[in-house]
Amino acid sequence: MDLKQMQYFLCLAEVGNVTRAARQLNIVQPALSMQIAKLEAEFGQRLFDRTAHGVATTVAGEALARLLTPIVRDVEHARQEMARFDGRVSGRVVAGLITSVAQSTLASSSARIAAEYPDVALSACEGYTQTLMDWVTTGQLDLAIINAPKQRRGLNAQHILDEEMVFACRQGAPYPAPARLTFADLAGFDLVMPSKRHGLRMILEEQAAEAGIELNPRLEIDTLSAICEVVATTDLVTVLPTIALHQALAAGRVRAYHFAVPSLTRSIAVVHHPRRSVSAAANAVVEVIRQDLVAAASSAARFVHPAGEEAPAAGTGGRRRRGKTAKS
Repeated sequence: MDLKQMQYFLCLAEVGNVTRAARQLNIVQPALSMQIAKLEAEFGQRLFDRTAHGVATTVAGEALARLLTPIVRDVEHARQEMARFDGRVSGRVVAGLITSVAQSTLASSSARIAAEYPDVALSACEGYTQTLMDWVTTGQLDLAIINAPKQRRGLNAQHILDEEMVFACRQGAPYPAPARLTFADLAGFDLVMPSKRHGLRMILEEQAAEAGIELNPRLEIDTLSAICEVVATTDLVTVLPTIALHQALAAGRVRAYHFAVPSLTRSIAVVHHPRRSVSAAANAVVEVIRQDLVAAASSAARFVHPAGEEAPAAGTGGRRRRGKTAKS
């Protein structure tokens, strides 16, 4: 088995169609089929099954893909490092980002990377923190920008940003935030929050346990832009990082308040596998995203108000509910 066969196999496994994979590899279809047949003969295993729309990896094929992916990545990384001696930053970077980062800065960061590093090819996806960590571990991603995990699971982590999480309600909501807003006050509001699969919800659940309350949201939505829309158009409230609320805050559709000291923050970090070195291209990508995140968080923070600001007079209505506390 040589490097070219590895690349052919991984391309077909990803695309799932012989014709499209051959076109992507710039070879004729019989040549690709022949190389796959050689691999199957070498391993004595069927690697693909035919489907109605193309091919799909067998159990053996899935195992081979997991094994070959980091090998091909390492070879590509070696080429990138050699190119550095010519003063060029080049190569392919496969990065994963949590949704709050992807939705707030990925578009602008990608445009900057394309303009500033024309020899860098970026492939980016979004996902949950735990999923992205798994993909870094198995070599499917070069790096991931995630909510900093308490357990790193053998991955190297580098801090990028500490960001405040704030209370948010619709602009003109019929109730004020308490004059001294604490996390325990959330027990008195109807909430919309990410589900327990989401890294932000894990942070909120930890804070709720410390505050002695249970989080029982009326709605659970993992798409952060949808949460912002719900908050902007209903009397439900939420707690999110400032960058996730930035567009709604800037448009004047949502109002955000600081929690009392100590404030609630989340940490963002970049993780990569310790046995695979980080390329110059990957470092360049991370630095651009870091700069854009810092700028976005700083811009969003300008719209956050002290708790209780512009509170209406006592007696004005408002939809709050009695929350059940975990401690009484």
